[in-house]
Amino acid sequence: MSKISRDEVAHLAGLARLAVTEAELDTFAGQLDQILDAVAEVGEVAADDIPPTSHAVPVTNVFREDEVRPGLTREQALAAAPAAEDDRFRVPRILTEEA
Repeated sequence: MSKISRDEVAHLAGLARLAVTEAELDTFAGQLDQILDAVAEVGEVAADDIPPTSHAVPVTNVFREDEVRPGLTREQALAAAPAAEDDRFRVPRILTEEA
């Protein structure tokens, strides 16, 4: 018994904006049935005692270790700023408070 009807295939084709022939409706219905069967088999095999995995092989982090290094002082950071006010960068207002 087909799980996917021709009408459902036609509806899916319409959503995807695909033009399909009458013969293709039958072909696609059979192919979609096979896909659903394969997905159902995977669902049956999945066991609760198997942890989820994101990679088939172990992956290690290749980033460097975090090291605290000295940064700019507030004065050094603001020295190259076009405008500063109250020890902060001053930027032009781009929004108005219109109500």
